[in-house]
Amino acid sequence: MGTLALDTESVGTDIYRTLGLKDLGKGTVGSPKILSLIGRLLEKSVQKNEILVDTIKTKDVTIFHGLRAPTISIQQYIDRIFKYGACSPSCFVIAHIYMDRFLQKTDGHLTSLNVHRLLITSVMVAAKFIDDAFFNNAYYARVGGVSTAEMNRMEVKFLFSLDFRLQVNVETFRKFCSQLGKEAAEGLQIDRPIQACKIKENWSSKGDAACVPTIAR
Repeated sequence: MGTLALDTESVGTDIYRTLGLKDLGKGTVGSPKILSLIGRLLEKSVQKNEILVDTIKTKDVTIFHGLRAPTISIQQYIDRIFKYGACSPSCFVIAHIYMDRFLQKTDGHLTSLNVHRLLITSVMVAAKFIDDAFFNNAYYARVGGVSTAEMNRMEVKFLFSLDFRLQVNVETFRKFCSQLGKEAAEGLQIDRPIQACKIKENWSSKGDAACVPTIAR
């Protein structure tokens, strides 16, 4: 596992506090703000892509696609994972970066049929990589509402699609959080491009592709 330390001297500590990524104690009430921001961002992406899929009639079907969209909303699903998965808020930031890498690598798009499964898979992988403690796949499967066999297959597919490159450097993490903080201050106007990590054809030796503006996928 590779714990991601938040460097309080070289990055914006205030942003981390605002997003709920620092100073979370037992007395903290409610969910960190980062969860609602990511949830709204993903919901907006899905809405855009649903229109795109209906327009061009793509057949973008993967192991992450369900037969029908879950009745639980994206935000409710994120809150459920946070409540029962006991993973750190930073996991959701890392998970979002992983999801973006996966979608860039596979040329996929987020839709109501795959967003939930990609979420539980990416959060589980992030928890295993950066958190000091985490659960086994069977537990995450129950939290995510899928079978253990499905969870295992999705994890393998996800990891191979990322070439097992899970490292996220502090600068990438900071840029993503700064962009989210800026969007939050401006009312989360995510109709415009968001700052995300786009995968290049060849991975760099540092394991982190450059951050570029990309339309939500």
